[in-house]
Amino acid sequence: MKTLDDLLGEGVSGRRVLVRADLNVPFDKTEPGVITDDGRARAVLPTLIALRDAGARVIVCSHLGRPKGAPDPKYTLAPVATRLAELLGTPVVFAADTIGDDAQTKASELSDGGVLLLENLRFNEGETAKDDAVRVAFAEQLAAFADYYVDDAFGAVHRKHASVYDVPALLPHYAGGLVLREVEVLRRVSESPEQPYVVVLGGSKVSDKLAVIKALLPKVDKLLVGGGMCFTFLKAQGHEVGKSLLEEDMVATCRDLISEAQGRIVLPVDIVAATAFDAAAEHDVVQASEIPADRLGLDIGPASVTLFNEAIAGAKTVFWNGPMGVFELAPFAAGTRGVAEAITKIDGFSVVGGGDSAAAVRTLGLDESGFGHISTGGGASLEYLEGKKLPGVEALER
Repeated sequence: MKTLDDLLGEGVSGRRVLVRADLNVPFDKTEPGVITDDGRARAVLPTLIALRDAGARVIVCSHLGRPKGAPDPKYTLAPVATRLAELLGTPVVFAADTIGDDAQTKASELSDGGVLLLENLRFNEGETAKDDAVRVAFAEQLAAFADYYVDDAFGAVHRKHASVYDVPALLPHYAGGLVLREVEVLRRVSESPEQPYVVVLGGSKVSDKLAVIKALLPKVDKLLVGGGMCFTFLKAQGHEVGKSLLEEDMVATCRDLISEAQGRIVLPVDIVAATAFDAAAEHDVVQASEIPADRLGLDIGPASVTLFNEAIAGAKTVFWNGPMGVFELAPFAAGTRGVAEAITKIDGFSVVGGGDSAAAVRTLGLDESGFGHISTGGGASLEYLEGKKLPGVEALER
């Protein structure tokens, strides 16, 4: 792959550079327009600053959420433009459309060192179209804005979308520093991890993580399972799980995985079980084998935190993806906090695999510098570790 440094070496002053960023930030559910975690916006800053300072005319594009191929005020990038301007310390022009009159006018008026953010890519059906012709037609309109293309949106490289896969076929294309770093880190933990290697998986469903479990299980010394997905494993051990999240059709698969692992899959030994999915609900710590029929597990318990931490303590490599419980609700955050803090203390290399794990690090106020790498791409990270080809990376390698 050609890199951003290669592009800067060629000279970009006065040239138009289309940057595919991942600005798919979360918003407060009760206060529209309030960003709750700007980590993805901050992650692309080095690329934007380098291009701006080199005198490029920087045109940024990104998706936000999952609108249905048409404008939807709920998914506008306007608040992100405001936050991006604050982070950059310079104005960011915002176009009210992606390839329409406003975008074209503002792109043509952009000065050297100026930054323009286009409206949500997914307001256009061509961005995610399965029909190649429709997708390429949209890519051609995007590519017309620029002389060069830089992809620094690792969180989107697993999608065969116009801005990720088709635009780089139409312009001289380069990988941003974030994409390069992500690929380097994931290659390290998938191909040559230093042992002992511990993987910590959480989140809701076993089915979402099945492929990565199968890919990593032969490589790990321990696989620690928490979050909602642990209850399907506990059911596979013969335990009742009350009203906890359960994938009944995955129980047999989990039973096979436990057998195959020969003791390397570590499950919680106690659970914080509540009467309802509510911060105010009555809750107690119970043995993982004794979850009451009228309760649901919302976090791993303190003994499980100790058990997991003992496994993590001796690791030289740790990959963590998925919270241990419903960390957004204070009574059920201790498991995620305890395991995350243990990961920061290892004498080795740790990777937070993006998504909810990265959000938990910031929401719980943990020191980000304690982790070797915090990924910006949850889905992309998992697909890479599964051994899948990432369309956006393949496009950059063409």
